[in-house]
Amino acid sequence: MFEQQTYIEKDFSQQDLTHSVFNQCHFLRCNFSRTQLQDTQFIECVFIEQGDEIGCDFSYAKLQDVQFISCQLSLCSFIGANCFGAKFNQCDLKGADFFRTSFANQISYRNYFCSVEMTNCNLSYANFDNQCIEKCKLNNNRWIGANLQDASLSGSDLSGGEFSPESWRQFKLTGCDLNDIDLDGLDPRRVDLTGVKINPWQQASLLNYLGVVVV
Repeated sequence: MFEQQTYIEKDFSQQDLTHSVFNQCHFLRCNFSRTQLQDTQFIECVFIEQGDEIGCDFSYAKLQDVQFISCQLSLCSFIGANCFGAKFNQCDLKGADFFRTSFANQISYRNYFCSVEMTNCNLSYANFDNQCIEKCKLNNNRWIGANLQDASLSGSDLSGGEFSPESWRQFKLTGCDLNDIDLDGLDPRRVDLTGVKINPWQQASLLNYLGVVVV
């Protein structure tokens, strides 16, 4: 275990750090690109220095089954990384870039399944452009300003989340659990809501768009 260590501009790229445990460590402007990080745990770690405009670089890293718990990951890059089975819990991922990140295991050309957990995280302004994160646990996250353009979150648990009104038309949400979410801006005439789950109190918000007043 590595505990309460500080790494400044450390180049971890292409190293094998599988099964490592980092507890309360600081990584400032560090490079994790193409690093082997399978089954690694980061607990209460910081990956950006206050005032920096970019966080640590995890691009094309192997992050299968990695765990980030209560970590500061703002503005970090996960471009092209393999995050199948990864867990992010209570993390600040504001502005993080998940472009071309893989959350899926491709069995064949048309058959795949996704696996990632992002719970109780700040995903504001994070980039999930064209992402496929289906049937995954994604509850209690803050998605304000996140780029979800052409993403598919179908079948995922989004309950307790917080979304911008303009977000709903960006991504596919059929079969999602939308319990305990403010559905402002979600127009059922323009968004496919097949199979979604909501609370009874959320019905009024949706029916208003159809001219139905719930009393």
